[in-house]
Amino acid sequence: MLTTVAYGLAIVLNLLCLLIGARFLLTPHAAATGYGVPATTDRAYLTIKGLRDGTYGLVGLALLAFAGPQAEAWFMLVIALVPLGDTLVVLRNGGTKAAAFGIHFATAVLVLLCAGLLFAV
Repeated sequence: MLTTVAYGLAIVLNLLCLLIGARFLLTPHAAATGYGVPATTDRAYLTIKGLRDGTYGLVGLALLAFAGPQAEAWFMLVIALVPLGDTLVVLRNGGTKAAAFGIHFATAVLVLLCAGLLFAV
């Protein structure tokens, strides 16, 4: 049961990274608004964010498929720094506390929970 939950959560989180990346590539301004800091320009930076998030999702899926749960757990532990950093970016750039903590900080907690489950497998 624990293995199923750990793998399932890891797969879902990695697929969400792919979806977030795709959203930033396809509708960058709407994605930036959803992120918590609207952007009217800087399409290049929004594209970079889309590529970054999509790549994280692909790396996570590849690690889970080819290296196993321990490698994925370490990846999740390290990658949790991204939504923690995103929390600070939103707070420092005029975003709401609801977006900072409700989206980004909550994501970091979920990613850390996933890492813990994968370490336990």
